[in-house]
Order: sequence, then structure tokens, then C-alpha cells
Amino acid sequence: MFTSASRRNSPHASSGGTAVASARKSLHAGIAALLLLAGCAVGPDFVRPKPPEDKRYTHQPVPASSVPADSQAQNFEQGAKIAGDWWRLFNSSQINVLVQEAIADNPSLQAAQASLRQSQDTLRAGYGIFYPQVDASAGASREKFSGAGFGQTALSNIFNLFTLSATVSYTLDVFGGERRALEGLSAQVEYQRYAALGTYLALSGNIVNTAIAHAAYAAQIQATEELIALEKDQVHIMEAQVTAGTIPYVNLLSVQTQLASTQATLPPLRQRRDQAEHLLATLTGRTPAESAPLEIELADLTLPSDLPVSLPSELVRQRPDILAAEAQLHSASANIGVATAAMFPRFTLNGSVGQASNSASTLFQSSNTIWSIGADITAPLFHGGTLWYQRKAAMEAYQAALASYRQSVLSGLEQVADTLRALEHDAETVDAQSRAWRAAGDAYKLLRANYQAGLANYLQVLIADAQYHQASILYLQARAQRLQDTTALFVALGGGWWNQAPEIVGSK
Repeated sequence: MFTSASRRNSPHASSGGTAVASARKSLHAGIAALLLLAGCAVGPDFVRPKPPEDKRYTHQPVPASSVPADSQAQNFEQGAKIAGDWWRLFNSSQINVLVQEAIADNPSLQAAQASLRQSQDTLRAGYGIFYPQVDASAGASREKFSGAGFGQTALSNIFNLFTLSATVSYTLDVFGGERRALEGLSAQVEYQRYAALGTYLALSGNIVNTAIAHAAYAAQIQATEELIALEKDQVHIMEAQVTAGTIPYVNLLSVQTQLASTQATLPPLRQRRDQAEHLLATLTGRTPAESAPLEIELADLTLPSDLPVSLPSELVRQRPDILAAEAQLHSASANIGVATAAMFPRFTLNGSVGQASNSASTLFQSSNTIWSIGADITAPLFHGGTLWYQRKAAMEAYQAALASYRQSVLSGLEQVADTLRALEHDAETVDAQSRAWRAAGDAYKLLRANYQAGLANYLQVLIADAQYHQASILYLQARAQRLQDTTALFVALGGGWWNQAPEIVGSK
């Protein structure tokens, strides 16, 4: 249903001042009544979900520190501050440079920043609904008018018409539909902001993890090449022994099989090292051909000893993915209000003023002034259930967003719990592998001394050396895993972005 009330004046119509004043008073009274209603906004007011009440991440309490490994234990400090530039704790200048280059040139982060700025501009555009909409128009035409169609006997009249006018319209947000729409746009800005922060966090984590992996692969390649050289020496010795008839040929085949198996592990290691190098180039916004060879040594990386651990209630207020899910929940809540307001009447104030004349020279004479002022109301009566079910759909979308938010919280808690346990087990693994490595080294030194004293043959020395290098490879893998799980903990806790300069992620 559409109704309107307006008051018009034109050069061809006149009215008394009393009538005009009465119309204006009635209009002002109607506006005042509508403004009294405009304080409410239909639909639910968004309330942030409560944070989890758990005080820990796992069923068993996390110990204050891990077991010592490599003469170093990692301390878990509840509630400690998370450094915004946490990657500097590894004391690698090359990693620091890689992260800064990635922040400056990574295309995915740049796309996220552009999406954030787009959502901010869309929000600013949305504020325009709360201001009067003013337009101007001008026209010139030649017309023919015939009174015969209106029962008049006057002859047809051909004339020129010149017009110049300005119109003003203002929508009264009586039921808050526009405010809810603006609330949804604001929530989308928050979503894009946290999406950009999530991209930034994932980017820094991937840089550090890939750099550690590259250093670990390089160290394993070196140890494997040394092991291959030793196994080749074993093959040469056993070939001589087979020729001399001192050992059966099957022993030689066994050592040759072991050599081939060890050699087969080298190409995959080199491939993974190259892939890590290519990935680092891509993350920093360069092509693999443009990247310089990395010179990060695993032994030069420092293992952070003091690790912050946030409470679960703090985690849900600092992880970008959880905050992004909360922003989507807020947007879904606002959409319920938008759909609800669509079921109520819509009020609009409008007015126009201008000049109209059949001659350009007399266009601006006061007698040619035209104006109108009025109010419109549009109320939905029957839409075949469309508006009702659009509101129900918005309510179900909110429930879906709520479930997604809860899943994001659960996944975040799970990731932190997994990482904390992994660091405990990593320390145990590094400790065991370190002891095995040292024991293999002691055995090698002892056999070498025995060989020099004539109490052992050289083949026994080579076998002991091979065992030492195998233990070394396993130790390197365990040490790299401990470093990577330390990185994973910083990422799982949110990366301390709130302690970092906001311009890094293009936020307001």
C-alpha cells in the first residue's frame, strides 16, 4: 500500500497563507511523531558469546616446563605477554628479513588488506542513508498541449518549457532497518580486519616453519651424504674380502642394498629442500628464479625457552579466526533486524523547489517558482510469505553462524592443546635421540681407538660410524620438529598481533 501527503505550489496554482501554515504544522507534527518512534530498532541486539570457563587446555594440567633436552627445558608461562614479533626469539637475522619482506610484498596479504579497505569504504558509503538525499535537475523541451482530452474546447497549444529544480528526500529509519544494515556492514569490516590479521599470522608462521624445514633438510642432506660415503667405503672393503674369500658374497649384497637404500633417501630430501626454498620465494612475493640461496643453519637457530600460554578465555578474544567467526555471527544477527524491519512500514520525507517557464528569459521570475513538500509511507500488505520466510532464513543463518563460531573456538582450543602436548613429547624425543646420538658417537670413538690399537677391524669402525650418522639424522629431525612446534604454539595463541603496529595489517 502506498499513501502520500504533500503540499504543492506552482505558477499555475495558488493557495492562501493560512492553508500553507496549517499544512506545515500538520507535517511538522507528523515528523515529530515519527521521530519519537525512530529510537527503536527491531531485531536482536548482538551480545558476544561468553568465553569458555576452562582454566586449562587439556584434561591433565600442563607442566610448568618440559623435560630438559639438549640441556634446555622450555617453560610454559601462564598469562605471559606474547611478543608481536615472536619470530625474533629464534635469533636468526635471515628469518627476520624474510618475514619483513613477506609483510611488504606477499600478494595474499595485499589482497586481504585491499578487501579490508573495500569493506571500510562500503561502510562509509552506508552512512549516507542517514543524510538527506539532494539532487538537482534542469531541462528544456518543446511541447504540444491539447485540451480536448480533458473536455476543453481550447485549441492545441505549442510551447517551450524550461525547468530548473532541486529535490530533497529523507528516509526515516523508524524501525531501525537501516541501522541494522549499517551494523552488518560494520561487522563485515571487523570480519575483513580479522581475515587480514589471520593472513598475516599464517604468513609469518609459514615463513618461520619453512625456514626451519629448509635448514633441517640441508643438515639431513649433509649427514646423509657423509653416511653414503661411509657405506661406499664399506662396500669397497667387503668387495675385497669377497675376492679374498674371507666372507660370503651375500654379506656384500646386504651392504650394497643398504647403500642403495640410503642413496634413495637423498633425492627426496633435496627435492623437499628445493620446495622449501621455492615456497619461501613465493611467500615473500618473488619468483623462485629471483630468490637467493638460503644460508640458514639449523645449529644457529635458538630455541625459545620461555613460552607464553594464554587462558582459554583470553584465546577466544585474540585468535583472528575466532574473532572473524564472531564478526560473521554479528553480521548474521544484524541481518535478522534488516529482515524484520522489511515487514514494517517505510516512511520518507520529500520536497522540491524550482523554476519553470516557457521562456528562458523569464525562468527566474518569482512568479515562476514551483515547490512541493510531503511525506510518503509504504507498508507491505501481501507478499506471498516472502518477507516472513526471509526473516526465518535470516534467523537460521544466525544459527549456522553460531555453530561455525563454536566450531572455531573448539578448533582453536584443540590446536593449542595439541601443540602444548607436542612440545612436551618433542622434548622427550629430542632427549632420547640426543642420548642415542651421543652413545653412537661414543661407540664410534671407542671402536676407532680399538682399531688403532689393533683390537678391531676397519669394517667395524665403518659400521659404527654409519650408526652414528643415522642417529644424527634422527636427532636433526627431532630438533627441527621441536622448533616447528614452538612456532605452532605462537601461531595457535594468536601471534601477539595486538602488540604489533596496526598498520602492518592495514587496520584502522
